[in-house]
Amino acid sequence: MTAWKLTSEASSGRAAGHTAAEADLVADARSGSEAAVRELIRRLNPRLFRVARGIVRSDAEAEEVVQETYLAAFTRLDQFGGASTFSTWITRIAINTALMRNRRARPEEDYDTVTEPDTSQVLAFPGQRPELPDVALARAQIRSLLEQAVADLPTDLRLPFLLHHAESMSVLAIARDLSLNPVTVKTRLFRARRRLRQALERRVHGGFEAIFPFDGARCRDMAERVVAGLQARGAL
Repeated sequence: MTAWKLTSEASSGRAAGHTAAEADLVADARSGSEAAVRELIRRLNPRLFRVARGIVRSDAEAEEVVQETYLAAFTRLDQFGGASTFSTWITRIAINTALMRNRRARPEEDYDTVTEPDTSQVLAFPGQRPELPDVALARAQIRSLLEQAVADLPTDLRLPFLLHHAESMSVLAIARDLSLNPVTVKTRLFRARRRLRQALERRVHGGFEAIFPFDGARCRDMAERVVAGLQARGAL
């Protein structure tokens, strides 16, 4: 475990602001900068939540996976060698954490954890409409419909779909992070889209980038819980 001492932004030499490079934030986090930890959490929350939600079956489970992931990563920064980006490294931790949670819940099922190691057709949606109150309500209802349809996909289809359509990851990047052949990823994306088309039956208005959001109070609360957990462990 890395021994951290709490430092101020001034003493860390860099400000943990929105424009700071990820590598600089990681360096400051190694030095015990709480601000850097909070900024990394803010940036990574959407991706890690969607990755976790692509594997586990509920938002609550996904939040727990994300919190476990942060605690594991920030207390083991000495194990991050820089062979990949920090976001890639912590994404793999999230995937393995979620898979292990599923294994504990359903030990009879087989799961493969991941190790280090094109433009596809998407659903067509109507154009944007003015955000009148009734339209806003309809958009919320349709987002709920989208989330349920995606949640109903089997894990092997749901996770690649979320990574590709919600996180804009390329087929090659998904294949690398999930230790899959790119052809397998393309096949799973095709099957996922085909299932969703059948489920939604052209009733959808909106976009996949809006599903399973992790922002606002939930995002802020995650940072508070992670910082408190690190402080309790003497790691911050």
